Amino acid sequence: MRFVIIGSGRVGLRTARVLREEGHDIVLVELDRDRVKRAREVGFEVIEGDGAREDVLIEAGIEDSDALGALTADLNVNFAACMIAKHFDCRTVLRVDEDYREEIYQKYAREVDEIVYPERLGAIGAKNALLGGSIRAIADIAQHLQVILVTVTESSPMNGYSIEEVALPANSRLLAFGKKGQSMGIPLSDDSLETGDRVAVLADFDVLNEVRQLLVGDEVAAAAGGA
Repeated sequence: MRFVIIGSGRVGLRTARVLREEGHDIVLVELDRDRVKRAREVGFEVIEGDGAREDVLIEAGIEDSDALGALTADLNVNFAACMIAKHFDCRTVLRVDEDYREEIYQKYAREVDEIVYPERLGAIGAKNALLGGSIRAIADIAQHLQVILVTVTESSPMNGYSIEEVALPANSRLLAFGKKGQSMGIPLSDDSLETGDRVAVLADFDVLNEVRQLLVGDEVAAAAGGA
């Protein structure tokens, strides 16, 4: 596949490297001359110019590309690039940094195919490493929503109960269920929760601790409460 990536900073260049390692064709678009030089030194094709300009994206080959990743630190540039790419029927991925406001997310989410938050993804990895054990954050869906993967423990209050009997707090929902050692799928009402089983839950940040306490137990939930 062919990808155009706007921005060859930390996020853009790392993304490009991963895609190149998997055999994809990558073209970077970068305005900063030092970054252009650095990207070319490691073997990337780089178009020097403003990724928010249609003529620059055409030079980068947007007409024949499968997707565009707008990965600069400038939200306005990213959004403009995505709108141009949409005109050429490309899949669009928009970078939004940590200081976004909820109304901005709601505005841009309807216009692009995917929104990514590099700082949040890094924070999730660090949080999982610190927590260890039975709780893993999978993704932040919005400013106040997170998907977590929970492994049922022996001390779980719901150990031995069926999915139908699990009463999650308001503003949370069970998305998937998997028996120990098996793949996850759609939860069925008569599935029983046992030690080692996994559940994926979408929850508002305000009720995450309640979800953890219900599915994991007091001891682990208390340890994770500050995350």
